[in-house]
Amino acid sequence: MAAAIKAINARIRANPVSDYLCSTHFWGPASNFGIPLAAVMDTQKDPEIISGKMTLALAGYSGVFMRYAFAVSPRNYLLFGCHVVNFGAQITQGYRYLNYWNFGGREQTLAARAQDGLAKAEGSMDKTASQVEGVVKDAASKVESSAKDLAGQAKAQMDKVTR
Repeated sequence: MAAAIKAINARIRANPVSDYLCSTHFWGPASNFGIPLAAVMDTQKDPEIISGKMTLALAGYSGVFMRYAFAVSPRNYLLFGCHVVNFGAQITQGYRYLNYWNFGGREQTLAARAQDGLAKAEGSMDKTASQVEGVVKDAASKVESSAKDLAGQAKAQMDKVTR
């Protein structure tokens, strides 16, 4: 059994492509690409949920491992690319964090939300006012027709009495 495993390993290592695909130089960065993918996806989310400390830690981590990717032999360009993407995403998140919490972005967002809420409330009030106006007109026409009916009945009664 050991001989068969050695033969398979020798066959894999003989081919440069399969040797690379079966190495940690490939699988380390490939499995690590989840971090930059998540960071890139997070750039579309609300900046209120960004953690400044975690963003700084991940930017530092990516900076260190970009250097490590070139320090190892042979150079690991896949690991370098993974950390370049992550570093860029973390810097973007850091900018969004600072803009939101320190440079007035939060106040602008809250003001925009308040304006949207005010516009919705005004629209709702206009709609309700037109509905109330319609109900009042219907009620007025019902009262008017009832008053005409009662006036007609009263006139008929007066005609009966005066005859």
